[in-house]
Amino acid sequence: MEDVFIEVRWHGRGGQGVVTAGRLAAETALLQGYYVQSFPEFGPERAGAPVRAYTRISNKPIRIHYQVLSPDYVVILDPTLIGNPDLKAGLKETTKVIINAPEELYENVRSFFEGYETYVVDATKISIDVFGRNLPNTPMVAAFFKISGVVDRENFEKTVLSWFEERLGKDLAEKNVEVARRTWDEVKKLE
Repeated sequence: MEDVFIEVRWHGRGGQGVVTAGRLAAETALLQGYYVQSFPEFGPERAGAPVRAYTRISNKPIRIHYQVLSPDYVVILDPTLIGNPDLKAGLKETTKVIINAPEELYENVRSFFEGYETYVVDATKISIDVFGRNLPNTPMVAAFFKISGVVDRENFEKTVLSWFEERLGKDLAEKNVEVARRTWDEVKKLE
């Protein structure tokens, strides 16, 4: 088996589920037999303040315990963060960027992340269509797994269903599976 060691940095704003996204990604990978870490970093703790979370996924025990400094993936839940230099801190040439952005922001995304492999999906629209409000966390985790290939679609959907059903009930669990499916189909590489 090929060595797997993936570091993910999640960016968003308080109240968008950034910490939940990191945990859901870690727990999904854990159920597939990987070793994982997931933890948040908070600045001012208020709704709307920038928030970061980190996830590590490996097929070997993870022995480091600090922030993700040079991520393999940067996942951005809030498109209003485009232009924030924190998003590019520590990026490697091989870092992949996955961002929640509507089509009208593609040019800004393309320009800001020039030179990086970048993927876009309108997770806000998908979540508003399904939930009636902006909850981009599950869609962005789906986008991460589709791009990374760490977990396949079927196993991700099973995890989403059980994870949310246990916490929020069957109806919201099924809606989370629906947003995951739509995202899986709609995320695309920005050319």
